[in-house]
Amino acid sequence: MTPLGLFITGTDTGVGKTRVAVALCHAYAARGLRVAAMKPIASGCTASPQGWRNEDALALHGAMTVRAGYEDVNPYAFEPPIAPHIAAAEAGVAIDFGVLDAAQRRLRAQSDVIVVEGAGGLLAPIGPARSFADLAAAWDLEIVLVVGLRLGCLNHALLTSETIERRGLRLRGWVGNAIDSRFERARENLDSLRERLPAPCLAVIPHAPDFDPQGTARALGGC
Repeated sequence: MTPLGLFITGTDTGVGKTRVAVALCHAYAARGLRVAAMKPIASGCTASPQGWRNEDALALHGAMTVRAGYEDVNPYAFEPPIAPHIAAAEAGVAIDFGVLDAAQRRLRAQSDVIVVEGAGGLLAPIGPARSFADLAAAWDLEIVLVVGLRLGCLNHALLTSETIERRGLRLRGWVGNAIDSRFERARENLDSLRERLPAPCLAVIPHAPDFDPQGTARALGGC
């Protein structure tokens, strides 16, 4: 059976993609499935004795249930917290899609589900002519869209949805994440998203400074 592949993208950076990706890992693991996770390219890394390490990638590595080295979970790690393709260029690194493909195949070969988290939005560049959307298409991943619930989220979510459709990708569902505790008319915005997005709302995550992976996993249990 071909493993289920999910690509977690967001309406912007900082909208909670990692929280949703980690929670999805827990949700599928609770069903007894073998779960792998991946952050193919990460910026904003810190030095360790083993090399550059990214906080989001480490969280994904800790949430998966198959055995794999960090280098497969996060093949490309860059220090500055900037757009990955700019970080790669500044480091003098050309992202080799063969390296990404090989890591993805190794993880997928031993899993029932693979959860892949992008960086920024769906069209964030990862090379001179490619974006994360190209990666999702090449790996035949279904999209889970994390909508950061704040002013402007309607436009950002609908633009991303149109891009998904135009590129022939499948939007499996979306998650509303209350990143702005002062967001006015949140309920009305959620109603608008439910009416306009062509996929189900998988969960709405309330505003909380501390992440509850198990609680979020339970909310996402039907995905």
